[in-house]
Amino acid sequence: MLETLLPILIFSALALAVIGAIRRVRLWRQGRPSAVPLLKGLAAMPRRYLVDLHHVVGRDKVMSNTHVATAGGFVAAAVLMILVHGLGLANPVLGGLLLLASTAMFVGSLFVARRRRNPPARLSKGPWMRLPKSLMAFSLSVFLITLPTVGVLPEGFLQGAGSWILALALAAVLAWGLGEMFFGMTWGGPMKHAFAGALHLAFHRRAERFSTKGGEGNRSTGLKALDLENEAAPLGVEKPSDFTWNQLLGFDACVQCGRCEAVCPAFAAGQPLNPKKLIQDMVVGLAGGSDAHYAGSPYPGKSVGEHRGDPHGPIVAREGKALVDAETLWSCTTCRACVEECPMMIEHVDAIVDMRRHLTLERGQTPNKGAEVLDNLIATDNPGGFDPGSRLHWAADLELPLMADVKQAEVLLWLGDGAFDMRNQRTLRALVKVLRAAEVEFAVLGVEERDSGDVARRLGDEATFQSLAKRNIATLAQYRFQRIVTCDPHSFHVLGNEYGELGGVYEVCHHSTYIAELFEAGRLHFAPWKGGSVTYHDPCYLGRYNGEFDAPRNVLKALGIEVKEMERSGFRSRCCGGGGGAPITDIPGERRIPDMRMNDVKQTGAELVAVGCPQCTAMLEGVVDATAEVRDIAELVADALVANAQMQSPAAEAVDATRRPAGKTAEEVI
Repeated sequence: MLETLLPILIFSALALAVIGAIRRVRLWRQGRPSAVPLLKGLAAMPRRYLVDLHHVVGRDKVMSNTHVATAGGFVAAAVLMILVHGLGLANPVLGGLLLLASTAMFVGSLFVARRRRNPPARLSKGPWMRLPKSLMAFSLSVFLITLPTVGVLPEGFLQGAGSWILALALAAVLAWGLGEMFFGMTWGGPMKHAFAGALHLAFHRRAERFSTKGGEGNRSTGLKALDLENEAAPLGVEKPSDFTWNQLLGFDACVQCGRCEAVCPAFAAGQPLNPKKLIQDMVVGLAGGSDAHYAGSPYPGKSVGEHRGDPHGPIVAREGKALVDAETLWSCTTCRACVEECPMMIEHVDAIVDMRRHLTLERGQTPNKGAEVLDNLIATDNPGGFDPGSRLHWAADLELPLMADVKQAEVLLWLGDGAFDMRNQRTLRALVKVLRAAEVEFAVLGVEERDSGDVARRLGDEATFQSLAKRNIATLAQYRFQRIVTCDPHSFHVLGNEYGELGGVYEVCHHSTYIAELFEAGRLHFAPWKGGSVTYHDPCYLGRYNGEFDAPRNVLKALGIEVKEMERSGFRSRCCGGGGGAPITDIPGERRIPDMRMNDVKQTGAELVAVGCPQCTAMLEGVVDATAEVRDIAELVADALVANAQMQSPAAEAVDATRRPAGKTAEEVI
């Protein structure tokens, strides 16, 4: 009896899965076209799934091994089950392999069940709570029906009197497992991520994130430019169907593990953003319906069930409710912590900026000071609305060489809009001291420099960004230099990773990286550190965006500083709250992000927090009752250089005097 039922059950489940897959593909294809090498992507998918994701999935060793056993066991068991019990190719070898695969899957499901007994808050509940039972039902039933093929049980053990009850019970359990594993994989359910996730990795819109040799690939963090010349193309994303089809596919790949939720600074601060909920809202949008069945953490301060949408309806309503409230999108600091943690490599930040572009370019709905900042950028080329001619007022006594005069230099020092900020001017003066101490041939653009466009682009004003970028590119084309050095990670990122698409390709270096190179080359010498304990805050646009974690720490080590690392450091560093235009849109929450970061500093007991970003400096110094001083790395290095000059021997001072202009002291040259 069971032998007759098995092929019917298996191929019925497969047929329903195929129908569901066709339906799902049609949902994804509602999105805009995106050129993807289909065959090449499918060929690369196994390696991407099994190898390239390891650097993310492997961060949780227990769950990583659990997934290997469960998912690997399922794939092997499913294929072998079709051969052995569907097509009747039963033999002891295939049967033995099927027993091993189903056993591995069952063991993995036990660990899944253990985790689901007391799940972390970030995990979605609801249908996901039945997943361990479904995994067990599939693996155990497949194991039992396979025992006769290896001779452990007689072939007709279910054919005796009363055995039909056992056969029906076993068939029912198998049908349950097949329904969840096959039917649910394409129609919707906890296993949907397996089908959509595999194809998402094959057709990822940032295929360059995957390594051709396995392991961690490129970061690929630059936003993609809008084609502003194409009048038919939408300016940003108004409705789900405005996303590209492979973006919609990526949303469907979400496993609802909540890793993004756990690291999101806006969510932790009680602002109305949860990246996992946002992705699930996009899934609701592509299929149509309400978020009432969402079983994870809601947006802070917002109830589940009050949002709904459809593929061709607005994501953000002009009035009332739609899929997402505008303040949810404006809460994002674009720190990419969510993207860094996602085991399915979903691009949350790309989607958020795409939706912001519509709100800014089409509706003019940038909140709070957003409109003022964008108007300032258009009128004065800087977000503060300062007189462009005052960009070098802070350096009136430094006699900085101008590119317009020298035409070429080893280093072009990009000042950034910190040149208008009194606090960051101290950092810039310190950096100039360091460059002169190392006898670096450098020059600045001065009044020819404009804002890099980072703030405009993150606020969704792609038109202003491209205008600023193209004019900066035209200015830079007039001069010759080996590299650009800047103390602003945001300018560093935009110049190095986003100007290239518009024709500006440069070697760009963060000042911490350049200082580390100068020290290694023997061009800088530091006095021993005599201060207190120090921790280091990783700027998002230097670390997660560009993978530079070592150089700042190497500089601090060269100064004789032993860094007391915060719990959230490196690629898991907590954002300061200053990116993505967040201080400009200023969406309220239950607490402030920089306050949380300074609490991380406090827990280390450090007396000083070293930073490498003017926005981080501003945000952290704005914390009331902070227990640690905030200093840029350039300031710490400059202090050591001053002390080193004072400690020079008379002989060394005499030699140095022959190398500097007459009438100037060593400190003045530095």
